[in-house]
Amino acid sequence: MYQGPARCLCSALPALSCAPVAAASAALLPPRPRAPPPPLGPAAPRAAAALAAAGGPSAPGAPPRTVCSMGNSTSQLYSALTKTLSSSAVSQHQDCLEQPDSARLDPIDPKDLLEECQMVLQKRPPRFQRNFVDLKKNAASNHRPIRVMQWNILAQALGEGKDNFVQCPMEALKWEERKCLILEEILAYKPDILCLQEVDHYFDTFEPLLSRLGYQCTFFPKPWSPCLDVEQNNGPDGCALFFIKDRFELINSANIRLTAMKLKTNQVAIAQTLKCNETGRLFCIAVTHLKARTGWERFRSAQGCDLLQNLKSITQGAKIPLIVCGDFNAEPTEEVYKEFSNSSLNLNSAYKLLSPDGQSEPPYTTWKIRPSGECRHTLDYIWYSQHALIVNSALGLLTEEQIGPNRLPSFNYPSDHLSLVCDFSFNQDPDRLL
Repeated sequence: MYQGPARCLCSALPALSCAPVAAASAALLPPRPRAPPPPLGPAAPRAAAALAAAGGPSAPGAPPRTVCSMGNSTSQLYSALTKTLSSSAVSQHQDCLEQPDSARLDPIDPKDLLEECQMVLQKRPPRFQRNFVDLKKNAASNHRPIRVMQWNILAQALGEGKDNFVQCPMEALKWEERKCLILEEILAYKPDILCLQEVDHYFDTFEPLLSRLGYQCTFFPKPWSPCLDVEQNNGPDGCALFFIKDRFELINSANIRLTAMKLKTNQVAIAQTLKCNETGRLFCIAVTHLKARTGWERFRSAQGCDLLQNLKSITQGAKIPLIVCGDFNAEPTEEVYKEFSNSSLNLNSAYKLLSPDGQSEPPYTTWKIRPSGECRHTLDYIWYSQHALIVNSALGLLTEEQIGPNRLPSFNYPSDHLSLVCDFSFNQDPDRLL
């Protein structure tokens, strides 16, 4: 059973001697090809040997697996990728309760990490093709867009132990491969800011790897995470926020435990004020995950009101532009959605802009099958200050045909929620800043 994050985790991950992190604005990665994968360069033999030694999948027709020691270069990435501390390993370090200092570890080249992920995933179907939709209306910008990614990645303990995805084989939920699908999706879209929910592998996977990709990382767990009820869990799930350190400077950070009806709840949010190094402009980015389930609509509404009140204070009454990412567990018909739409913060939902009239949310952001039946809902949003920020583009959603009859998660896709990705730029007219 989970005992707490271990500062000693960094000693469990080998030091990596890779090239510096590539620019976040590089071209999008193509979907992963079906096996066999493309050549991986000079490090490929060592990487393949490391995968074989670690019990990873080998390519079709590959020679019998041989055990060999880990080499240098990208073969070492696999041990970082596959190293997940067991509950017994964590319990040995329960006195080390601080966040690991990954700043001391060498950076990872995202191309090398992607190649390692593709080696692990070569027997799975290819990643789905999704295209960005251009939404800017002849609006000139004097800076690179800021790419924001929102994603409920599905907590591993919940996926395996509680969520009962009756059409999803347990084999598809194996963490050794599912985390590679999650990382592949992140590496494909190269967000400048990444907002995640249901993160229960922060300390042993996301913080060690993403910090070495150039991100500054923050995690705020739920006080009473349902993951802790699952045997052999990896700790509580929570919200996590990551931003590229080379692009932004952290001005202020707040971990918010949401209240409802004056009571502290199990739901949380992170809100950070950042300064864009290129423009010198300030903005606030927030991530949250509201209470789930039917019958809790008033509770979610109260949580949303509390979050809005906190954000009004943080943004100085909307003087600082705001982006709010989250799984709100609420359809657009719910009161909490209307509260965000009508807030004095003057927020709009970015994904409404994909509709023909710019007024309708997508038909779904999550689609799954549970014992109670099929669930298709729009629950995930990226809200933004519509007078201070411009949405340049948004990533299109998966089609019903791509998702398939067994819905999500699947061998193709690691979560029951779709990732949302938007490119933002600052409005160039300072007089229109809210």
